[in-house]
Amino acid sequence: MDRRKKYTRMVLKESLMALLKEKPISSLTIKEICELADINRSTFYAHFSSQYDLLNAIEEEFIEDMVSTLNQYNFSKAEEALKMTEKILEYIARNSDVCKMLLSENSDIHFQKKGMKITQEFIFKNWITDSQFDQETFEYINIFVVSGSIYVIKNWVENGMDKTPGEMAEIINNFINHGLSNIR
Repeated sequence: MDRRKKYTRMVLKESLMALLKEKPISSLTIKEICELADINRSTFYAHFSSQYDLLNAIEEEFIEDMVSTLNQYNFSKAEEALKMTEKILEYIARNSDVCKMLLSENSDIHFQKKGMKITQEFIFKNWITDSQFDQETFEYINIFVVSGSIYVIKNWVENGMDKTPGEMAEIINNFINHGLSNIR
């Protein structure tokens, strides 16, 4: 992709992210995005089919970059889950503006679902094995842990990341590994 196309896509992404701070994706128009980006509608449509397509491009870029970053590490044992959780949180902290927007109420739920799949792939598979539970029970536990972790991370980002990634990794891992019995 040439520099002009990259620049146009970048400006469109930044414009959408700025507008999502003010209102939900469902209320945004292509006209608003184009006005903020200072481009015409035909240019927008040369790159994206809708505001949802643009949002999806931002989500995919974020996820691809996060997976690429996480693939640099080789954490395969359950005791290494703490380090992997910390690496995910460090990545989120470095990209907090995008993450905050993607996890906001103004975005859509698809990013959170994608985030759940990544969390399952990189962390949860190391804590509990399928053989300990029947498949249905395993799925319920998986959903409970992963969705809870995502909302904890969302709250952490919204609170200005008031704890370090290491501290948050400890909180999440302690809860997952010991539940409420470990909280005093």
